[in-house]
Amino acid sequence: MTTSRFTPPLDYLQAASRASLQSYELTRLNHAANLRQEIAALIDQWIQESSEAMLARWLLDHHKSPQFSPISSSELLAGFNGSPAALFPNSHPPSPDIVPAPPRFADSRIPMKGSIGRKPQKQRQSAAI
Repeated sequence: MTTSRFTPPLDYLQAASRASLQSYELTRLNHAANLRQEIAALIDQWIQESSEAMLARWLLDHHKSPQFSPISSSELLAGFNGSPAALFPNSHPPSPDIVPAPPRFADSRIPMKGSIGRKPQKQRQSAAI
């Protein structure tokens, strides 16, 4: 991909009428918007290609494992539509003995009695020369 460097014709722009300058501005903004759309399409394509490559890498890494068994895409998608508990069949529910911790900034501090006095400030003396 080559990029072309466009230098605006300064002599023309300095001598151009207001309508010509507005037209020039609109064409440049239109070109910039078109470039932005192309960049967005390229980024989408890049993300798609990268995710497919990562999926292929994951399949390569897990292809030889003893737990690997090919499943159809409909079975794979059906697993995501079920409840979260179905995704982890060997997990155990939390035991009822566990008590959640209090909020981090709860008002559980004991209020102090009396007031806290400020330390006495030293008096600054101006230096006389």
